[in-house]
Formats: sequence, structure tokens, C-alpha cells
Amino acid sequence: MGTNLLTDRVAIVTGVGPGLGRDISLALADAGAKVVLAARNAERLDEVKAEIEALGGTALAVPTDITDVDQCKALVEATRDEFGALHTLVNSAFKQPPFLTIEDSAEKDFRDAFEVNFFGHAWLTKAATPLLRESAPGSIVFINTMSTRRIRENFGIYTASKMALLGMAKALAVELGNDKIRVNSVHPGYIWGPSVKWFFNHKAKTEDRTFDEVYEEVASDTALHHLPGSDEIAQSVVFLASEKMSSSITGESIDVNAGQWIR
Repeated sequence: MGTNLLTDRVAIVTGVGPGLGRDISLALADAGAKVVLAARNAERLDEVKAEIEALGGTALAVPTDITDVDQCKALVEATRDEFGALHTLVNSAFKQPPFLTIEDSAEKDFRDAFEVNFFGHAWLTKAATPLLRESAPGSIVFINTMSTRRIRENFGIYTASKMALLGMAKALAVELGNDKIRVNSVHPGYIWGPSVKWFFNHKAKTEDRTFDEVYEEVASDTALHHLPGSDEIAQSVVFLASEKMSSSITGESIDVNAGQWIR
């Protein structure tokens, strides 16, 4: 494996899929952490577990629906049973509601988005806090979004749910500070990967342009003229998980966007 920043540390990562959740899990394992993988898709969890183990790391796959309180508790208990501790919780799961105005959105759209993007993370964080406290010092990292920085049309529900998540992260930073648990958020911009590539292809076809033209247009809106990959976003999570690197950082929101916006 790679660095020893997180040797003997244990991390839970939710929303482990083919993109950011996977790369966060690999990055944490590469830094030496034992990683507990959580998502609803058991087959996908097993694939990422196999990747980590092939690299010499340690992983545990626990199929979990974070909107179910009992499953959140079971995930934490499985972590305790397997590793006896928990030092980092990465809340990475999310649900993208339909791209509609708030006025045109159905009640179900609101409830489905908030169930995952806010309540699911609340239930898991509540379940994990006692074990994080026992294992302190520790870290909670919420994966947020550029939609809380740049308000765009037809992203209303998603933005609202992630704004609520940001508020919870800041409140938790105050509440858990005395327990030596740091709480921070990561706000990616465009993440270069399958979903963005699909979107750029779609945009190119509908606007009668080339894929490269669409990429250059979007990338030129960043200071570095670059769209970060999910592996780059993942390194910010390793940084926030590391006591050596970020021991006095809490209540913060880190923008990882190649300068797509600068606050």
C-alpha cells in the first residue's frame, strides 16, 4: 500500500459505488486504514473489497441502506465486531432528485432526496458517534456539493437537502469538539468521471458540438483549466481523516474544484 498516514485507523465509507465512494475507499486503504464499505449494492461492495485486498489492504463489506435506522446501527456493530474501533466516518451517499424547479417537483421528490441526503446521514452519524467517541480522536467527513455554492435552476431540492447537511455538519463540529471528533465537509465541483462524461456527450449532441469543445468550455471556467477526477477529491478526505495533517481543522467546508469558484 501507499502512505502510513492512517495506519491502525478504521473508517466507514457510505455510498460506495463506481465513482467517488470507491475512490475514497481506495485512498483511505492506500493510506493504511481498514475500510468498512457500505452501500445497498452488495455486489459492488464485494468488487471494491476485492480491489482493496488485491492492493494489500483490509476491508469489510456491509450492505446497508442508510435510511434504515436499524441497518445503520448494524453497520456500526459490524465495524465494532470486526475491528473494535472507528476513527473516521465518511458520509458519501447521495440521491439526485429529478432536475425540476421546486414548484414543479412532486412531494415524493422532496422526501426521497432528504431521506438519503440528510436523514440517512443523520441516522448513521448518530449510530456511529458512541464508537467514534470511544476511539477518539476521530473525524467525520461529509461529501457535499458545488450546488450549495453556485445556485442553479432545477437543482432546488438537491441544493436544499445538501444545505441542510452542511448545517448539520457545522452543528456537529461544535457538539463533538470536546470529544475530540472533528467534523468537516468537502465540496467538489464537476467530478471528472462516467456521469460527467455522459453529460458532456449529451450536451455535445444536443448543441451540435464536439465533446472536446464542451469540455474546454467547462474546464475554462476553472482557474486550473482542469476538472478533478474522483481520485483527486478522495485525497482531500484522506487529509481530513489524518490527525497528523488536520488535527485542528473542524467545522470547515473545503472546496475541491480546481478553482471553479473561489470564495
